[in-house]
Amino acid sequence: MNFNEVYQNQDLKIIDVRESFEYSMGHVGGAFHFPLSRFGEYMSRLEEMTGPKVFYCQSGNRSGQAVAFLKSKGFKDVYNGVNASEVKTHLAKAA
Repeated sequence: MNFNEVYQNQDLKIIDVRESFEYSMGHVGGAFHFPLSRFGEYMSRLEEMTGPKVFYCQSGNRSGQAVAFLKSKGFKDVYNGVNASEVKTHLAKAA
């Protein structure tokens, strides 16, 4: 799955697990920001979200950790396959 396929899926939720300072330098438009360091705070929101969820970070490491954790908790349709280097053309500068 490449980023263009991911980004064009209307039902898909894109979740950025990078830290706030990284997010503020640029992020995918419409992405949710759930930093991995505070991931537990967002569990109820993740449980309420419908549809597939794709997680991204700078290298794929943190997003992979998030996906592994969610799968261990029984989540389905969670994917790690997008990293920030793949989405540079889609980054939105923070205001």
